[in-house]
Amino acid sequence: MFVAGLLGCGSPASEGVATTSREVGAPTVAATTREVTTAEAPTIAATSVESEASAPPRPPLGVGPLHHQEPAPWPDPPRWLAVGGGATPEFNQVSIEQDLLLAEEVFGDGGALLFAGGPGSHGVQVEDAAPRGDPLVATLAELFAPRGGRTATYRPTLTNPSSAATSSSALEAVKLAVAESGPPLLVYLAGHGERGDPPRDGGLSLWGQTTLRVAKLAEVLDAGQRPAQVVATSCFSGAFAELVFARADSEAGPAKPLRCGLFAATAEREASGCDPNPDRAAQEGYSLHLLNALRGRGRGGEALPPAELDLDGDGQISLLEAHARARIASEGIDVPTTTSERWLRATAPRRGKSRTAALPEEDAVIARLSAALGYVGREAEVESDFRNVLKDMADAYARLDAASGREDTAYRAAAAELLARFPVLDDPWHPDFAPTLAAHRVDIAGLLADSPQYAEFRAAQADAATAQGEVAELLARSAKLERLVRALENRTLAGRLKARGGAAWSTFEALLACERGRP
Repeated sequence: MFVAGLLGCGSPASEGVATTSREVGAPTVAATTREVTTAEAPTIAATSVESEASAPPRPPLGVGPLHHQEPAPWPDPPRWLAVGGGATPEFNQVSIEQDLLLAEEVFGDGGALLFAGGPGSHGVQVEDAAPRGDPLVATLAELFAPRGGRTATYRPTLTNPSSAATSSSALEAVKLAVAESGPPLLVYLAGHGERGDPPRDGGLSLWGQTTLRVAKLAEVLDAGQRPAQVVATSCFSGAFAELVFARADSEAGPAKPLRCGLFAATAEREASGCDPNPDRAAQEGYSLHLLNALRGRGRGGEALPPAELDLDGDGQISLLEAHARARIASEGIDVPTTTSERWLRATAPRRGKSRTAALPEEDAVIARLSAALGYVGREAEVESDFRNVLKDMADAYARLDAASGREDTAYRAAAAELLARFPVLDDPWHPDFAPTLAAHRVDIAGLLADSPQYAEFRAAQADAATAQGEVAELLARSAKLERLVRALENRTLAGRLKARGGAAWSTFEALLACERGRP
């Protein structure tokens, strides 16, 4: 992706900024997503006549479950459910597993985990410490079929899940958990998000290339007897804020039983995380802040003064207080949101009288971000400055689109030149691919080294990577500013809704109470 540890929790279908297509010849396997940056691509100087034998030794290959693992027992009823992992091993980065293991530790006994391919599965993606494999094959793959995961290996999961994390298993688990009345069920969702238009069509990409849709989850919760607290950490996870409504439909009124939630990003934005680098110090994601805050710690696990986290002074750290910590401290691109924010934007008057509402979490976010960004006493300037940043981002996206177009054009020319002499090099599954590579690798490497078309492709690729980096930097720079803008809006809208009163204000108070619960 753009910057390690910053982007990466959107599904391949959703990450339009970082994708491209290869249109010469028949489609190759997984040729539709670009997650390999220029820094990851081998240079042609390294490909001349090197063989795979000269590369570092491979780790043991994954060949399915390495051992029999009994599924973890199902608690009856569970206090919490954690569901996550990638749709395929390529999107099952180690940081997702690490976040789920931390969630298990923080939430304690009485829960159930659904993870990726299930018990004994071999599919957690871990970044390689050094390059591996045949450099010439890597060059051809980068040209014809770029995809993520080629600079990583895969290992068995360290989790002990109750089952695989597919859409059907997740919905069935929730259905069983809410079948009878009881305290709120905490549902923790981790992985790659899918953007929806409308948001209720969005969701979480799960194992087996299935999707947990917001609307389907609402349907199951609507039929249940327990209230729910939903925490989602993926890109576009704010789509799950639609669960505040019956059927996830803003025209249907508030859900009954009540549902609240905390989300890493708005329904329109990507989130930090989904990192194949196992070094937690190199990661930056909502889960690291939220889960560590719940146990009184900072992102890196260091103990924090109670006043940093206990914003209402009641001696405990609530989900909403931990969420506020993520909004304040994150250096990533996350713009976290909640169901109470969604309710405000659906029901609060846009003008009129106002009464002061007790919102210690918003007050803390406003005070600390204003100080960090230099807006103390200048809050009136925040919105106009944010509009300027949005304009800069639009310009950066336009440059990225143009650079991506040039890269695609250059790719077609380079691919055509290569395929004119070696017709099967875009299909590693063809029976003639390996013999062609073995017999002609010197000629293939020489053509690439001398080709003006391939040189233009590499230059265009580098320009696109630079443009991607500019977008990533602007997303990170704008995130804190947008968090401050939203916090100021929340305080204003809550004041107007309190002045109006009535059922909508009562529902807002109930949502806050739910979000302020302990896991």
